[in-house]
Amino acid sequence: MTVTVREAVHDDWVEAGRICYEAFATLADEHGFPHDFPTVAAASDPIRWMIDHPRIFGLVAESDGRIVGSNFMDERGTISAIGPISIDPTAQDRGIGRLLMDAAFERWRHSGAPGLRLVQIAYHNRSLSLYTKLGMDVRETFAAMYGPPIGEEMPGYLVRPATPADAAACDALCYRVHGHTRGGEVREAIESGDGRVVEHLGRITGYTTKVNYFFHSVAESNDAMRALICESRDYGTPGFLVPLSNHDLFRWCLAHGLRIFFLTNLMTIGLYQEPEGTYLPSVGY
Repeated sequence: MTVTVREAVHDDWVEAGRICYEAFATLADEHGFPHDFPTVAAASDPIRWMIDHPRIFGLVAESDGRIVGSNFMDERGTISAIGPISIDPTAQDRGIGRLLMDAAFERWRHSGAPGLRLVQIAYHNRSLSLYTKLGMDVRETFAAMYGPPIGEEMPGYLVRPATPADAAACDALCYRVHGHTRGGEVREAIESGDGRVVEHLGRITGYTTKVNYFFHSVAESNDAMRALICESRDYGTPGFLVPLSNHDLFRWCLAHGLRIFFLTNLMTIGLYQEPEGTYLPSVGY
C-alpha cells in the first residue's frame, strides 16, 4: 500500500469527516465506550471548519486516489495543538498515523512555535505508544464530564458575554495560568458571541471560549470556574475536560450529577509550564 500525505483542501471535508466518525466510532466500540460523535454530520462539521480555517493546518493521507486519513494542527496560539487525527478503519495498522504525525511534526519544527500538544483518548494504547515514541510526555489526565446542565448561581460571580474590551484581560489571565496566551481563540469566540467572562469583585477572574468543536476555560479559582460551568446550558459531546489533579472541582462535578464519558491524556513536547490556576483544556490542549 503506497500512501502519500498532502495538505487538505476544501473538497476533502466530506470523506475526511466520514473517516473521522467511523474511526472514532470503531475505536469506541472495540473498547465498549459510547461514540465521541453521535453522527457523521457531527464529525464532519468541525472537519470542514478546520480545513477552511486559515490558521489550522490540515493534512490528508491518500492511497490509490482515495483519502484514508487526516490530521490537523491548530496554529492560532503560541503553542500548536494537534488533533483530531483519524485513520479509515479499513486502513489502520499500516503506518498511516505515523506518516500523518511525522508530517505535522515537520510543520511544527519549521514554524518556530515553542511547543506542541495534543489530548489523547486514554484507552487507545496504540496512539499513546506512538506519541510517546515521537518524544511526547504525558502531563495530565482529564475526565470528560457530561450530563444535565447544573444551572446554579455562584453568589458574587457574574457571568456575561465577552466583549472586545475583555480580550486583553483574558490574555493576561491565560498567561498567568499557562505561561502563554490563546488569543486567537479568545478573539474568535468574542466575534462569534460564544465567549464568556466571569467577574468577581469588579474584575475578570475567568473566561471560556467556544468556537465550533473547540473551547477552553481559564480561571483564577475553582469558584470562578464553577460559575462558568453553571452558566453553560449545553456541555456538548463528549462534554468538557476536568483535570483529575483538581480533586475539588472533579468531586464537585460528580456531586452535581455529571458523569465521566472517558479519560484523556494531555501530551506535550517543547515548552510546558505547570498550570498555576484552574483550567479546562480543549480537545487540542
